[in-house]
Amino acid sequence: MKHHALAFAAAFGAIAAVSALPASAQDLDNGEKVWKKCKACHTIEEGGKNKIGPNLFGTIGGPAGQIEGFKYSKPFLEAELTWDDETLRAWLADPRDVVKGTKMAFPGLKKEDDITDVIAWMAAQGG
Repeated sequence: MKHHALAFAAAFGAIAAVSALPASAQDLDNGEKVWKKCKACHTIEEGGKNKIGPNLFGTIGGPAGQIEGFKYSKPFLEAELTWDDETLRAWLADPRDVVKGTKMAFPGLKKEDDITDVIAWMAAQGG
């Protein structure tokens, strides 16, 4: 039950932060398209399975490396990240710059609008 309360609080906080952006600053349709780059390795639905990467439901606003049953790399766990807006933006732009030695092979998103939109879409999904 504690995980669900944390997930709700994190998702609510992320949605509130993203919804404070002007409507033109976020495009959920584009966010869903950008998510297609993520879904090869991640799920985002409540109770979704871990794949190559962890399920991301309830992660926004919370501490990184907390998804049960997923084996994180040592450098990732030692980084002690929190998925706040600043960290998410940096991670989505270049994961290997945020955590040297991460297992995540994704090269990052190059467009700021894509980063904004995918964060908004993830928050709307309960990410």
